[in-house]
Amino acid sequence: MKKLNIFVDESGDLGEYDHRAPYYIISLVLHDQNYDMNRELAILEESLANIGWSKHCVHAGPVIRSEEEYKGYSLKDRQGILKRMMSFVRHLDVRFKSIMIEKKHVNDSVEATGKLSKQLAAFIRENMNFFYSYDVVKVYYDNGQVEVTRILSSVFNALLENVEFRKVTPAQYRLFQVADLICTLKLVELKAETHTLSKSEKFFFGDERTLKKNYLKPLRNKEM
Repeated sequence: MKKLNIFVDESGDLGEYDHRAPYYIISLVLHDQNYDMNRELAILEESLANIGWSKHCVHAGPVIRSEEEYKGYSLKDRQGILKRMMSFVRHLDVRFKSIMIEKKHVNDSVEATGKLSKQLAAFIRENMNFFYSYDVVKVYYDNGQVEVTRILSSVFNALLENVEFRKVTPAQYRLFQVADLICTLKLVELKAETHTLSKSEKFFFGDERTLKKNYLKPLRNKEM
């Protein structure tokens, strides 16, 4: 039996427009369950343990901004965490898709939900043969935002007959943390294009050339 796992995370919220958080992004990481990623996982776990973050659930945004559990750690220490996550992603046989809106162009959460739902539906329709090649499609989300839960449930159930939903916590699956990483980097990419990177983002990535070479370009190779 062929099974497709989809790990979903979001960046932002669907509240009122805020120039400090102008975008809303949903990222989906797609993993064929028959693909054994134990070797890549073992390498990641060992590499994180070597720098003092054994069995740690990585949160990309706070790593970049030096917030929460990463507060007080040096730039080199924090860059080391994301470099290891990026190496993990590079070696994985997975694909991803991000959908997004710029919040200043929507009036309220109802319109935002509709736009995101249409994008997700279009993605599934464009890849219908791919999705129908699987006996089961499992969607993993932490139910962090009720609007996202509704989008996932309504769109997937409307277009596919073989969908199951699983509520997860970020610490349970590295691929969920990869979805978080992709959301974060997609946001950084959008801000770089509009020259609105924050001071902490500029400090972390150094310059746009480094950002593109070490983070954005490797991601594009995985995008559906």
